[in-house]
Formats: sequence, structure tokens, C-alpha cells
Amino acid sequence: MNVMRIAAFSDGETGGNPAGIVLCEALPGAELMQASAAEVGFSETAFAAPADDKGTWRVRYFSPESEVPFCGHATIALGAALARKEGNGIFRLKLNEAEISVEGQSEGELVSAALQSPPTRSECLERKIVDDVLDLFSLPHEQLNEAIPPARIHAGADHIVIALKDKALLSAMKYDLDAGRELMSRYKLVTIMLVHVAGDQHFNVRNAFASGGVLEDPATGAAAAAFAGYLRDLDWPHGGRISIVQGEDMGARSLITAEFGLEPGSSVRISGTAREMT
Repeated sequence: MNVMRIAAFSDGETGGNPAGIVLCEALPGAELMQASAAEVGFSETAFAAPADDKGTWRVRYFSPESEVPFCGHATIALGAALARKEGNGIFRLKLNEAEISVEGQSEGELVSAALQSPPTRSECLERKIVDDVLDLFSLPHEQLNEAIPPARIHAGADHIVIALKDKALLSAMKYDLDAGRELMSRYKLVTIMLVHVAGDQHFNVRNAFASGGVLEDPATGAAAAAFAGYLRDLDWPHGGRISIVQGEDMGARSLITAEFGLEPGSSVRISGTAREMT
């Protein structure tokens, strides 16, 4: 099985979140895809095969330990791979639970890609869930940024977002992987997103991904889309566009742009550059 290795949301020729990409004539069985994703060892590997003769691709995403319904950075990497293989354009993608699109543009060594996310939604968290998440990261309640209350956010997959007052808490982020895996499994989460507000349209982020057997994700496009949808639900002064810096504290600085309209629940455009890894 030929696996391409592409870092999505790169900062020029460095950083980004590595994803495995497999383009094939027909998708292998789930057990083989799961085993291949575990062997690759990246937070996600995307498998894609033509679904019809109209340019639609059937896509499934696997972390080293489980299948996930949607992965933003692997979709950006897939857009880059399809642009290299098929030429620049917009590609329709059929996921397990949604249909989306990704646009790939190849110019020289770097490729840019943009996806349209599944619909977004958000809901407030019960105090018990907030307490459990704060306990996992050893965070005090008084450090919560009340302007962005803790919430369950969704754009193809479920995440929890916790906004913090002090940026230093992002750099100090730590938690027990097994405890995080149990908590995320209990609450059916893909990641837990810790956020610091750098400006109305600028955010610093870290994403714990214990559900996939990975301590931290350097760039999380699905969570970025869900977070953008949540800011829209909050009537945050986003101006229809936000930028996210993620992975900086783990030496893999990643840049994510989210653009979105005012209609509640509508798709979010997530974009960034991608680089092929040697």
C-alpha cells in the first residue's frame, strides 16, 4: 500500500500536522485500513477511492487506534495529494456521515488546500463535565475565560473547547494519556481544545487527542471549524474570519484559517498550506 506523507497547515516549509494519504481504486477493508494507520503512526491517515465517474471520492479516516468520522488536517493533505494527482480543482468527498468538498491548488513545492466543513453546532457543558476536564489538565476554575464558556462543539466530530485567560497555561499543558483516553471515550469526544484569545480574530490553541492514542495534535482542522461555528453562535466579533496558531509549543507550528458566514450551522471554510514530507 502506497502511503503519501503530507504535513497539513504548514508554516511555509516547516511545521504542520503530518497525515498519511492513500489513494486507491477501491477502499480496503476496515481492518487493513486500521492496521495501516497504526503502522504509519500519524494522528490520522485518510484513505480515498473514486466513488463515481463524476469526481466524487469516498473517504475514511483512521487514527492509530480508531476510525474517526472527519479529520480536517488529513482532508487538507488529501486535497494537496489530489491536486498533485488530478490537477488543481474542487473535489467532492463522501464521508461516513457527511458530504463535503476540498479544493487543492498546486504551485511549485507547496500546495494550498481549503475544505468546506460539515455543518456546525454547539451546546453548553454540564458543570460535571467541565470539572472532569479541568481536573484532567489540573486547571483551576478561575482561569476560565468567561467570554468563551466551555462547550461541546461540532463540525463533523465532537470536541470540547476550554478557553483560558493565561497563555502560559497552554505552554504548560500536560495530562495523563490513559486518563484522557478514558475521559474522551466516556464523553464521546475526538479532541479537547484549549484556547487562548490573542485578539478578536486570532487564537492560540492546543488540542489533546488521547482518543486517537496521540497526546497532542499539531493542527486540528475539524476542531477549528467547530470552534469557528461556536464563535458564530456566541456572536463573537469574528468578522467572518479567524486565524489559529497551533502546535507551536510542540515544535510544529501550524497555521489554520477559518472563514464563515453568519448563517447558524452553515459550513466553515478551513484553509492552509501543505508540504510533502521526505
